[in-house]
Amino acid sequence: MPAGWEAIYAVVRRIPRGRVTTYGAVAALLGRPNGARQVGYALAALRGARHDVPWQRVLGARPRGRAAVSILDPMGAAVQEAKLRREGVVLDERGLIDLDRYGWKGFPAPPHRSRLEASAGPAHPRPAPDRQRRAPPRRRPRRPPTRAAGMAPLPNRRP
Repeated sequence: MPAGWEAIYAVVRRIPRGRVTTYGAVAALLGRPNGARQVGYALAALRGARHDVPWQRVLGARPRGRAAVSILDPMGAAVQEAKLRREGVVLDERGLIDLDRYGWKGFPAPPHRSRLEASAGPAHPRPAPDRQRRAPPRRRPRRPPTRAAGMAPLPNRRP
């Protein structure tokens, strides 16, 4: 099994029954904001193996806060839809699922802090106001290229 896949499976196991999330959200929870495809590869590798990973709860993101089955194989897509319906997830006539209603945010568990650390204040204090991020410096507009000495002038083009 490739490195990191067990962490993907651990996050997917945390998704409660009747809830769904997207490949990108699982990747973001793992600290890999561009790792949605890797999550898909890891879940696709479960095909045909005995496991306890609820793979059907991870979907492809769609516009306007929706998600949908992304499996291209019609049989696999039908199996995923049937499993989701058995869990109480409602798909609309186009096969879309409303993430506002059925979505799982899955915030990562906060790191354990001792009582002494907790009384000292937040683990990651905000930077002082004078250390706030500043806007990048403005660039000067580019000048048009100049003609080198000794070159013929450009012809005048008049319509």
